[in-house]
Amino acid sequence: MVSVSSAADDQSFVRFHNVQKSYDGETLVVKNLNLDIARGEFLTMLGPSGSGKTTCLMMLAGFENATHGEIRLKGQRIDNVPPHKRDIGMVFQNYALFPHMTVAENLAFPLKVRSIAKAEIAERVKKVLDMVKLGHLGNRMPAQLSGGQQQRVAVARALVFEPTLVLMDEPLGALDKNLREQMQYEIKHIHEGLGVTIVYVTHDQSEALTMSNRIAVFEDGVIQQLASPADLYERPQNAFVASFIGENNRLPGKVESLNGKDCGVRLADGSLIRALPVNVSGQGDATTLSLRPERVRINPDSGTDNTFEAKVEELIYLGDHIRTRVNVCGNDEFIIKVPNSEQNGQLAAGETVRVGWSAQDCRALDA
Repeated sequence: MVSVSSAADDQSFVRFHNVQKSYDGETLVVKNLNLDIARGEFLTMLGPSGSGKTTCLMMLAGFENATHGEIRLKGQRIDNVPPHKRDIGMVFQNYALFPHMTVAENLAFPLKVRSIAKAEIAERVKKVLDMVKLGHLGNRMPAQLSGGQQQRVAVARALVFEPTLVLMDEPLGALDKNLREQMQYEIKHIHEGLGVTIVYVTHDQSEALTMSNRIAVFEDGVIQQLASPADLYERPQNAFVASFIGENNRLPGKVESLNGKDCGVRLADGSLIRALPVNVSGQGDATTLSLRPERVRINPDSGTDNTFEAKVEELIYLGDHIRTRVNVCGNDEFIIKVPNSEQNGQLAAGETVRVGWSAQDCRALDA
């Protein structure tokens, strides 16, 4: 298990302390979660279906109870506080707008139940509508809006009562690709403008990389790694994180030599590769090498740590790069991303080329 506390432990805005969750009394869906979230942070809980991320969000919202441990918000335990008294805004995938109310009435509703004065309600509704660029649609019914507009209203409703914390559960999952990407930037900009704390759940790794300050990668009820988007992508700590975040070439082998800065890994075909030892303990360990496709060079400079002959199997044009599949080191599914500006029509399927990469870009992880 990784260490997932923030630097300012004593001033954590949200804290999960030894939290466990079981639905049947036997199987733990969330296993001994310790997580601190800072005020104003955008933290994404990322992982495949069944990894425990949504359960954590539902416990924070108050829709599920923890089996063990405690959850604190601003230093106060909220385990037994009902959802409507937690001062938390919530955005769901299905929008959850009231179909019989106009957009403005949907936004006014959480203010009315809090007995806010009418004049202030009108002012706040106008403010959030302008913030999500829907100031001209206050009198529309939800059914008259596009999916993207409905989701903006849902975000505005979660913010209108100025909550302590906003939770978002796969809020963009129902949108098409272009609209989803547009909404990612809009939510990111709203967060930056307001400084509100957001906890976001998704299984979409590109969404998490785009929006977050930090990402907690979940698998089997445990946070596998908690880090910034750049750290997760560039410095994964285990094979699961490496394979889940972005694309990577995986090469199984055994550690043949090990020193402070690199290790030698022998593959099944006999190739010896120098790599950065990240999650290996000693000579003889089974390991999986993780290497990003964009870190591999065709016809590399002399002095490159690892160079091999490779046969080009397939070239796929993807606009900004050529996705090049080669057979190297006994692996015929090895991918290289060749920038379009560097290709110049020089590669062809069936030819043999030299490929290479740095030891520091090749990470020796758990088997």
